[in-house]
Amino acid sequence: MNKKRLIVIGGGAAGFFCAVNAARLNPELEVTIIEKTTKLLSKVKLSGGGRCNVTHSCFSIADMIKKYPRGNSFLKKAFHYFFTTDTINWFKERGVELKTEADGRMFPITDSSQTIIDCLMKEVNKYHVEILMNREVKQLTMDNGQLTIEFSNNEKIHTDYVCVASGGYSKPTQFEWLKNIGHTIENPVPSLFTFNMPGNNITALMGITVENVSVKINGTKLSEQGPLLITHWGMSGPAILKLSAWGAKELAVKSYEFGVTINWLPSFNEQTLKDKFQQIRFDIAPQKISNRNPFSLPQRLWQYLLQQSGIHEDMRWADLPAKEQNKLIKNLCAQEFLIKGKTTFKEEFVTAGGIALNEIDYNTMQSKIANNLFFAGEILDIDGVTGGFNFQNAWTTGFIAAKAIAEQASL
Repeated sequence: MNKKRLIVIGGGAAGFFCAVNAARLNPELEVTIIEKTTKLLSKVKLSGGGRCNVTHSCFSIADMIKKYPRGNSFLKKAFHYFFTTDTINWFKERGVELKTEADGRMFPITDSSQTIIDCLMKEVNKYHVEILMNREVKQLTMDNGQLTIEFSNNEKIHTDYVCVASGGYSKPTQFEWLKNIGHTIENPVPSLFTFNMPGNNITALMGITVENVSVKINGTKLSEQGPLLITHWGMSGPAILKLSAWGAKELAVKSYEFGVTINWLPSFNEQTLKDKFQQIRFDIAPQKISNRNPFSLPQRLWQYLLQQSGIHEDMRWADLPAKEQNKLIKNLCAQEFLIKGKTTFKEEFVTAGGIALNEIDYNTMQSKIANNLFFAGEILDIDGVTGGFNFQNAWTTGFIAAKAIAEQASL
């Protein structure tokens, strides 16, 4: 009996997960991972500052899918086959314990992404998965149920099954070989990026984190709440990264030039803060405003906001004129900034866009257009906010594809 062959295109999280599970579930299957670069699992290595944010401690599918700007209804079905608990157990069975941090992100207890890489490499060796590097796919063709992959060095490989897990492409031209099969591509745009504010003097406060702010993109319905980090080029942190994910397509249309309104005190609006100010002025009237910051904001940020409101550092609460008070209230609750441009980081880079989901069967990850062709991970038009959600998509889709291929190959 001829052994059947699976080629997995892409040496990242989804590709490895598909390959090792397919090889384990069907020992008769010959499995090869193909990677176009010289690096394997590079996002796994860099994720979470080198600790690898494996998944998120969320055990309700209804809650989990709220974290995916694109692909949530597809994942709502797919998560029934392989979900957070399955990820935790899969790694645990292989000696890798995960821990949960206060914000719900889950990491290996070693705090090292190398633990996850070693675990996956061990599975590769255990199930004799072959790995070929420096192979860039140029063309994929089908003939009589056989698939042929042609590489840019003109080498060809014939195979029975292909799983495309090549990650998100940033340029539409990179999808040509998949378009040629007949797949529709949702145009790729960056997601998870930080906001640039060239020339804005708030960047002098770089390094300051404010634990909870509300950020709204002017002229849209987009708003997020959470920690914000001031950087030397503008603003970052979870609140900004989430906004960039939800707004990925709208902000691309705006060429990354737009206004944002920040409420540094999201538990107040301008009216309730005005009322609070009356109380503050009564309670601490003789004290200097600059020394006494009643809202627990970082001191350098407080002084910056006072300067922006025209308030002298020696002024006491009792002497604060109405005009400056109103300006300070406005700056605290609705300070406006202009954003010009974005910064993306290789390790956090995620693309919105990819293979149209209505062309994929969520039960198997098989293409509805071409037999024996499967997809997993970020190549699909699925992306999550930061916090382990993109990896969970990789594990889920990779596992579903592996199981379907292993079953089909045994028929």
